[in-house]
Amino acid sequence: MKKTILFFIAVLMASFVIAQEPQRKMMGQRQNIEVLKVAYFTKHLSLTTEEAEKFWPLYNGYTSEVRKARGDHKEDILAFEENVLNIRKKFRSDLKKILVTDERVNKALVAEREFMNVVRKELQQRMEQRRKMRDPNKTDQ
Repeated sequence: MKKTILFFIAVLMASFVIAQEPQRKMMGQRQNIEVLKVAYFTKHLSLTTEEAEKFWPLYNGYTSEVRKARGDHKEDILAFEENVLNIRKKFRSDLKKILVTDERVNKALVAEREFMNVVRKELQQRMEQRRKMRDPNKTDQ
């Protein structure tokens, strides 16, 4: 009886570990993207150490607010867009205190969009490669 219970507990624990593996992998990928984002922004904005120390807490707060707005306004896209616009306006004015010139502030706002496009394209290419590897005989349509 003890062996049966121990076996059942071991199987149950193994299933929990296996179920958490995709989450861990996804968290690792998310962390890799964050590291790439830091490098991308630092390079494109030519951030000094002092600027980076001020920029990243501000940027992280901004992205958290946008994420929260997305969750708060799941049903009302117009309210979401209005809220995000207000968040971006505040972010822009706070960013101006750090980056000083309008040119650098605009570069920061554009860099975010460009970075997301680069990530999106990379993910699409990887998905296409995986699809081709799964079915190499299938031709593109």
